[in-house]
Amino acid sequence: MKVILIKDVKKTGKKDDILEVKDGYGKYLISNNLAVLYTPKSSNILKNEQATKREQENNDIKQANDIKKQLENTKCIFKVKTGKQDKVFGSISSKQISEKLKKLNFNIDKKKIKITNEINTLGTHNVEIELHKKVKADLHVILEGEK
Repeated sequence: MKVILIKDVKKTGKKDDILEVKDGYGKYLISNNLAVLYTPKSSNILKNEQATKREQENNDIKQANDIKKQLENTKCIFKVKTGKQDKVFGSISSKQISEKLKKLNFNIDKKKIKITNEINTLGTHNVEIELHKKVKADLHVILEGEK
């Protein structure tokens, strides 16, 4: 029996896989809404869904690239208090960067902001932002001492 999985099934396959299974197992998968019987109609529906997903993925990547271009031309400046020898009190977090970007009309979740080195010294720091699985942007975060 040939079926198309409509959900991931452990040790069997992933969603949208077309599998040849034994009749009993195929009936089990279909009755538990894990698969549908492979027919020309179901095959066409699957192809249309996959084409729509690919198109959506391409649109998402295009939007992410547009945002990347804008972000890489943006400087995120923080005024911070400093002590002796320009030592910064505390450090800048991904939450603070996210809030600053919201003020600049970028809606980026703090979980997407990857800080590799602590931002606790004056100057320019590079921060990676994951806009999409395939698109990452570099943001310049600048710490300036308050006068």
